[in-house]
Amino acid sequence: MAGIRDIKRQIKSIGNTKKITKAMEMVAAAKMRKATEAVLRTRTYANLSWETVLSISRANGDGEKPLHPLLTKRPETKKVAIILIASNRGLCGGFNAALMAKAAASVKKHDQPTEFIVIGKKGKAIHKYYGHEIAAEFEKEDLAATVREVLPIAQLVIDDYLSGRYDKVLVAYTDFVSASKQVPRVRQLLPVETEKEDRYLGVVGKDTRIGMTEEFVKEKEAGHLEHQEHRHEYTFEPSPDEVLDQMIPRLIEVQLYQAMLESNASEQSARMNAMHQASQAAGDMISDLTLYYNKARQEKITAEIAEISAGANALKEK
Repeated sequence: MAGIRDIKRQIKSIGNTKKITKAMEMVAAAKMRKATEAVLRTRTYANLSWETVLSISRANGDGEKPLHPLLTKRPETKKVAIILIASNRGLCGGFNAALMAKAAASVKKHDQPTEFIVIGKKGKAIHKYYGHEIAAEFEKEDLAATVREVLPIAQLVIDDYLSGRYDKVLVAYTDFVSASKQVPRVRQLLPVETEKEDRYLGVVGKDTRIGMTEEFVKEKEAGHLEHQEHRHEYTFEPSPDEVLDQMIPRLIEVQLYQAMLESNASEQSARMNAMHQASQAAGDMISDLTLYYNKARQEKITAEIAEISAGANALKEK
């Protein structure tokens, strides 16, 4: 009897767990819808603003004097900073593990001294599992509301880049493709790299719902190559230095903010999928245990009937 009681207790416990995972799945789905709306609402602006920076960089590519220090590529890379956008909580499958593995692979590939600027509590594991140094940590909201939340981070990396502490600044985040697909990426922020192929946020597929398609990007690039000999000459008022001092940092902030939105949407999607899989696994376990419980109960009933029959036969023989 104790074995049957244990099985019933397990079925009840797993049923309670399933209720929790189902509730968490619904909460994550609601948050994912909000995060997805935010990321799609700003993605086109973020990509076109980045295209503006690239156009300025290309137009000045043959000049002797760079237009702005943030557009200047250093002859030697002595130290690199990677902004790692992770989550605050777990229960989101392999979201954080895949991101940190991608960032660690980037460090290993370039083989340069690297420091991490961590956003999100789970990002601190980059030091525990990979041994990389963490230069700064920032708190992360569950859903980034405004660009103001990334201003301290953007200001920190811009100041450190201009001061010469870092010669390159990258951002490691998870690109949101769809509710079932999220792609970890490492993207260069500073200096602005005009030769990079993978430079647009969210452009990893051909789905027009993600804001910009690969065909659109290729068309833009073809147009740049076609008119490469006829580059636009920009007129700045009051002066190039004053205009770019205001413009370039704002565009860097927009890129970092968009990466934060992409990461938020990816995190909630990953959590929703993880909780959905956990609920399914709990349901399968309950089905298996219920079948085992019915078999054990039937065996016990059969054994009791056999004992009663044997007892009755014994009384008849007497």
